[in-house]
Amino acid sequence: MSAVERRAHELDTIAAVLPIDRRDELAELLTDQDIETLRHLVNEGMGANTLRALASDLAYLQAWSLAATRSPLPWPAPEAMLLKFVAQHLWDPQQRETDPKHGMPDAVDGQLRTQGFLRSTGPHAPDTVRRRLASWSTLTKWRGLAGAFSSPALKSAIRLAVRATMRPRRRKSAKAITGDVLAKLLATCGSDSLRDIRDRAILMVAFASGGRRRSEIAVLRKEQLTVEPPVAVESGVSLPSLAIHLGRTKTSGADDDEIVYLTGRPVDALNTWLGAARIDKGSVFRAIDRWGNVSRRPLDPKSVNDIVKHRASLAGLEPGEFSAHGLRSGYLTEAATRGIPLPEAMEQSRHRSVQQASNYYNNATRRTGRAARLIT
Repeated sequence: MSAVERRAHELDTIAAVLPIDRRDELAELLTDQDIETLRHLVNEGMGANTLRALASDLAYLQAWSLAATRSPLPWPAPEAMLLKFVAQHLWDPQQRETDPKHGMPDAVDGQLRTQGFLRSTGPHAPDTVRRRLASWSTLTKWRGLAGAFSSPALKSAIRLAVRATMRPRRRKSAKAITGDVLAKLLATCGSDSLRDIRDRAILMVAFASGGRRRSEIAVLRKEQLTVEPPVAVESGVSLPSLAIHLGRTKTSGADDDEIVYLTGRPVDALNTWLGAARIDKGSVFRAIDRWGNVSRRPLDPKSVNDIVKHRASLAGLEPGEFSAHGLRSGYLTEAATRGIPLPEAMEQSRHRSVQQASNYYNNATRRTGRAARLIT
């Protein structure tokens, strides 16, 4: 067995905790020590979402290092290497017009695009660069090494580069998926095909459970679902109810068990999918191949985003304006429009920051309020 084949096999052994959709490519990029570090983090019980981010960032960093220096990442990375990373990712577009050597070299850019690591043009988002440097620093510490990540020169370089790029801050989803938009997406899931049944359940569960993150939807397991007593409504009809035990989330503590509830049609949609796909344990939402076979492995979080964009396209909407995060922002926006108190909505969305959650309320109120209707 070659070194690459051995690393691919080792990646498979941790895939249940760390879903990897580019196994073969990562096996070529990552070193034996990289794989051992990831395995160690899995054994240490680090959260799956954090692990996915670290693995993704590590793959990018290794690909960039091979393209920029023709060598794998050095551990620990010297300060000059960190400054090179900043210079090639945070650069001034106007300066690039007069100095072709400014920013990322064309050869490095071309290699990263060929490998699928670069898609957009222009400098990177400052938050992306900071996150990758933070991941680099974390992985360095887990190897028992000290890096130059807190050096004054690096901090100054980032500050000056961010000022030069002047990238406007953009939301994760350009448009919120409010109730009317959700209805259009659901209308594209009207057939009895497994794919339509699954996508309908994903959209309804993600929205109705408070705008769950795509990572939470992707890793949802049957064991997290608990049937609750039916909920009586004014019409006298009882609606089915379900509890989702989220466990530890992005904003909760390690010992917290976050719980949200589903009532009515989302429960019916979820049960229809579980019955059609014959899922009685394990991952709730799974991939479906071209022949209609349901996989045993969970959906990748990116697939949840792709489903939202695909349904937006089928609905005649601009897919670039919507993403899975639009379900989260849309839930709070819709709650504000319907007059649901902010604390009640936050109980379902599990937002910890009142300031962040209230932004959606303020926007909804301003758009429909009297101050925006002085001339009608």
